[in-house]
Amino acid sequence: MRYTLLALLPLLLSACAGREPLLPPGAPYVAIGSSFAAGPGLTPYIADTPPRCTRSTRNYAHQLAAKRELSLVDVTCSGATTAAVLDGWNELPAQVAAIGPDTRLVTVTIGGNDVGYIGNMMSVSCRVVAEDKGQPTDRCRAPVWPDEAGFQHLAGALNRIAVEVRRRAPKAILVFVDYVSVLPPSGTCAATPLPADDADRLRETVRRVRDLTAAAAKQAGALLLKASDLSRDHSACGTEPWMNGYPAPAGMAPYHPNLAGMNAVAEALDRLLPR
Repeated sequence: MRYTLLALLPLLLSACAGREPLLPPGAPYVAIGSSFAAGPGLTPYIADTPPRCTRSTRNYAHQLAAKRELSLVDVTCSGATTAAVLDGWNELPAQVAAIGPDTRLVTVTIGGNDVGYIGNMMSVSCRVVAEDKGQPTDRCRAPVWPDEAGFQHLAGALNRIAVEVRRRAPKAILVFVDYVSVLPPSGTCAATPLPADDADRLRETVRRVRDLTAAAAKQAGALLLKASDLSRDHSACGTEPWMNGYPAPAGMAPYHPNLAGMNAVAEALDRLLPR
């Protein structure tokens, strides 16, 4: 947490000197990220946005904006990679394009799709469930496991995102939010139908994503919310899960945060951010 405090010190001193809150009511806030930020399954979705993005009106950004009375621009999108954040994705502009010099808060949850984290988890679970039911597995996509080059590319992209946020909004508070825990620290359960070896491989994947996210936050002097630690006892296998299992309840997204998970992240952000 030392680098977190150091990153905030100039802002805190400035605020005290000018007697202005760092995030006054109405302050512009841009939410960036993929599905763990967007909130698939948590209807209703934001009107007049691309349906595939599944931007929930109850995701952590919307809850935080309501708590702090911030002016939110939510550009999160399910399936997004760091390339979608930096360069755009098909008809969607780069997510960072929503950031301007008046932006005062930017939250970022991204990176898992770059290395196939949830996609691989669903692919393997699809195959396991189909085999258990004696059904064909040809509808289940084969997992594509990341290599070291993929992780190195992700590291560079996360750093580029931080640099771009700082360039576009020098006065903004930047917060990286890592991934809510899907799996328990060890083992599996009925809600996570995965072979032990694949479960461990997926834990290693998200560990790398988590470490790269923390490194990018540290290098940028940004804040870091470790949603992974916060949710350690609330995986899909927990007694009070913040995560949907596989298959998910009707209308929900498998292996994605449920409303309790989004609530917890929003509350943690509210506690983390300066008043």
